[in-house]
Amino acid sequence: MSQEIRNLEPKELWNQFADLNAVPRPSKKEDRVIQFMKDFGNRLGLETFEDEIRNVIIRKPATPGMENRKTVVMQGHLDMVHQKNNETDFDFDTQGIDMYVDGDWVRARGTTLGADNGLGVATIMAILESTNIPHPAIEALFTIDEETGMTGALNLKGGILTGEILLNLDTEEDDEIDIGCAGGVDVTATRSYQQEEVPASSVGYKIVVKGLTGGHSGMDIHKGLGNANKIMNRLLFNGFENFGLQIAEINGGSLRNAIPRESTAHVIIANAYDESFLFDMQTVIDDIKREFKTTEPNLTIEITKADLPQKVMDIGVQEGILRAIYTAHNGVYRMSADMADLVETSNNMARVIIKDGQIHIGCLTRSSVETSKFDLANALQSAFELAGCEVTLSGSYPGWTPNVNSEILDVLVAIYEKQNGEKPRVVACHAGLECGILGTNYPEMDMISFGPTIHGAHSPDERASISSAQKYWKFVLEILKNIPLKN
Repeated sequence: MSQEIRNLEPKELWNQFADLNAVPRPSKKEDRVIQFMKDFGNRLGLETFEDEIRNVIIRKPATPGMENRKTVVMQGHLDMVHQKNNETDFDFDTQGIDMYVDGDWVRARGTTLGADNGLGVATIMAILESTNIPHPAIEALFTIDEETGMTGALNLKGGILTGEILLNLDTEEDDEIDIGCAGGVDVTATRSYQQEEVPASSVGYKIVVKGLTGGHSGMDIHKGLGNANKIMNRLLFNGFENFGLQIAEINGGSLRNAIPRESTAHVIIANAYDESFLFDMQTVIDDIKREFKTTEPNLTIEITKADLPQKVMDIGVQEGILRAIYTAHNGVYRMSADMADLVETSNNMARVIIKDGQIHIGCLTRSSVETSKFDLANALQSAFELAGCEVTLSGSYPGWTPNVNSEILDVLVAIYEKQNGEKPRVVACHAGLECGILGTNYPEMDMISFGPTIHGAHSPDERASISSAQKYWKFVLEILKNIPLKN
């Protein structure tokens, strides 16, 4: 990793981020980063421990003169989303992130950067290690598995934390202060199917959808970005309807919280339709690319001859699943009636795998309204059940209801306006922050969320603004100096 990252200002923040990013930290494989964080706290001589689910808590006493301030919980999550470009040779289980500076941005070479939520974690580490930053008593809470299940937050028991204020450092626009967020539920459809012999006089094709932007399935869902699984299904449906296309295999998307960027399918058609199939499909491809020319200028769709597969899907099951995927909602389902420009409910069709007699479709449905969340989840369940799938709803977590009368909100708004000469945007976001979950066991805790500007989270285009990190760092330091007095 380039030394240039460590030379960035504020050095306290970027050096901690560099140390953290040297540690592999996939969701559900956090052993190494948990040990890293425990070693960090113990090295500083601070009270450091794991809870039952393996969240790490580090306590630091108030600096002199700050003992009469309320205790603050500073919170971030240890895991990161692992996405890479197909051509990038990288092992997230063994390698640290390869970072570089690109103008005002810190990026990673062909992978996600881990600024979500690594910069928040690094901020807390810098405060814990500091000897000259005034602050009240701090409880640093580092949760696990935020990205693929909110496991750490969901299993944090009441009574462990004593803080009255929680600063969640996990949002991605530095002019925003978040006071609410969406909840979510995983919708998973599965079924088995019989495989058929490949008919005589068939020709094999490989269809590839790639070059899509991808991104965060909550924060970016309103941008009209292409979903590789939906685009692929459109191509396959057209080929099936017009030329009797049969599917051997589909592999599309990856993580539930990432808008799918790529999909690959292996199919066959009858030899007699070879030329007309390619001509017609090119027309469909041109239509799709024209529709997405503004939001997805790098979209590429390739159809190339390939070896014949050994087996294909049962044609009846194939028709049902293509129609179900076409029917299943993807993208914004409902905008909030209470907050301008806020997505209330959405779905991301994140994963489609069809192979060796098994179908697996994974979606992440989000909403700031629980009833609306399950309304959309039930619609998806109905669509897939009509295609003979078994559908499960799992991993449900609540949203975070805004509190416009928050004491800490007033503090942050005043500081932001003084430092920047304008008011911040007080918003709720469509991402799944941990505040709502943590609030179930700590209902009296006053919570707020903010962070530096990060673009392209959950994709290899993830990048963190250097100038924004400097602005954000000054904001954090002033907040800690102005925490309200104990009652």
